Amino acid sequence: MKKNKLTGAEIIWECLIREGVDVVFGYPGGAILPTYDALSKYKDNIHHVLTRHEQGATHMADGYARTSGKVGVAMATSGPGAANMVTGLATAMMDSVPIICITGQVPRPAIGSDAFQEMDISGAVIPVTKHSYLVMDIKNLAQTIKEAFAIARSGRPGPVLIDIPKDVQSEEYDFIYPKEPVKLPGKNPLDREIDKKSLGDAADLIATAKRPVILAGHGILLSGASKEVIELSEKGDIPLSWTLLGSGAVPASHDLNMGMMGMHGEFAANNAIQKADLLIACGMRFDDRVTGNTKTYSLDSKKIHIEIDPSEINKNVPVDVALVGDLKLVLKKLIPILKDQQNTDWINEIEKWKKESQSRDIINADTQMLYGAQVISDIWKETNGDAIVVSDVGQHQMLEAQYYKHDEPNTLLTSGGLGTMGFSLPAAIGASFYNRNKDIWVIVGDGSIQMTITELATAVQENANIKIAIINNGYLGMVRQWQQLFYDSRYNETPISSPDYVKLSEAYGLKGIRVISRPEIPVAIEVAQNINGPVLVEFVVEQHDMVYPMVPAGADLDAMISRPVHEQFKDAEM
Repeated sequence: MKKNKLTGAEIIWECLIREGVDVVFGYPGGAILPTYDALSKYKDNIHHVLTRHEQGATHMADGYARTSGKVGVAMATSGPGAANMVTGLATAMMDSVPIICITGQVPRPAIGSDAFQEMDISGAVIPVTKHSYLVMDIKNLAQTIKEAFAIARSGRPGPVLIDIPKDVQSEEYDFIYPKEPVKLPGKNPLDREIDKKSLGDAADLIATAKRPVILAGHGILLSGASKEVIELSEKGDIPLSWTLLGSGAVPASHDLNMGMMGMHGEFAANNAIQKADLLIACGMRFDDRVTGNTKTYSLDSKKIHIEIDPSEINKNVPVDVALVGDLKLVLKKLIPILKDQQNTDWINEIEKWKKESQSRDIINADTQMLYGAQVISDIWKETNGDAIVVSDVGQHQMLEAQYYKHDEPNTLLTSGGLGTMGFSLPAAIGASFYNRNKDIWVIVGDGSIQMTITELATAVQENANIKIAIINNGYLGMVRQWQQLFYDSRYNETPISSPDYVKLSEAYGLKGIRVISRPEIPVAIEVAQNINGPVLVEFVVEQHDMVYPMVPAGADLDAMISRPVHEQFKDAEM
């Protein structure tokens, strides 16, 4: 076989191309400079996006991965550059997102000497990655990259970091891309034999249940199992509720969809879970924001847990039947052995809870001030529910989950497990590289936007097709809500000042719009959508509004604080 002598830097790009990578997000520096120097040979195959911060690069890779289903790739130099990626790696790890971070390291002879910008990043990120590498021999470089992609994609997806010393990047070696499939330790979850007895036990529980509920998690999207979950729901006449990251797994318009569960979940959904006699958990991990007090969580129900990661079984909530495997494959075996059922009385009871909560909804109220819920609802209407929404973290995130009705999978991208403020703007830029012709709306608070606002420059530079909706209430809104409810309204360090976002937009080179009343919303959205490229719209909303319902931390799931009816018709008290 003819050999091809390449530098380590060139091997990196060759491997990325063979793994199907066509865009990389990154920021150069001394220890990664040989790789950036070699990029000039590969610009016809890979588009590099110069971010304004390494955290932004990881979030862009994350957003690209979530919307495309492919592995996102970010790149940075050693020391502080690599360290700035840790938040993005942890975000991807918590939400099971496949990304690869490639970092430069000081030359091998300098490792361990406290050299300039030296940091043991491969060791530092062990808790927040599926795996990490320090490549000390160029002979292992190509195999390591191939293996890293396999790990990122396999089973429960997640992030992998590859740290490569500068001299390894400059060294030459005969490049042959490994042809043999990567063999990872343990059993491939896709090859796992589904336990027939457990399938039978699950079918028996479903057949005898009178008040069943399906809990729809992020695993439905990762498995591509939306069709199967809907079939399970319809065949058994089983209402569904979803986790934040499960949004869009089942169409919001589906008759059996009760909405989101948990701390800011729907009144009907939380009540149904607590009164259920059977929970069918599909690709979810019983997070504390979903369960409330686990000691009182759905005490009268049997529980079936379908999950690809066996470590999640019985970790937070004990279950009666565990079906370990890929969700789509499990459901394809389970559904054929189920009989058609009807749960009319149960569905009617849930409908009463829905009507009770709708009587407290503010979106149709005639209010003098603009409310965040009204903004989100109107964006949904004006975009015909057809946009990809990238939400940040806080009150606006929960309002998005409640009021933007997602009918398609993978149309809400947000940081769920880690709750990373600053995620949305860079993640939306990343998502735009897979969705050039799709409306992408960033829903972000005035606190979150200032975490990564420098990436506005990246959005302009790339002419990213994103529209940025800042829900500006002058506070770190969710923290202020907790202070109001649980800390006697002592608003210590939650009022936050903002720049003039319209002027700031102009300084960055994009259109800025300010909205202060509800009638202005449709006009602003139309203007934004008719502009080819990024647009920023600031919505100035009621400062002291709250997100309802709310389950206090550690409380029973049905111990919800609801919006007082009278607040529909007057401004929230200051």
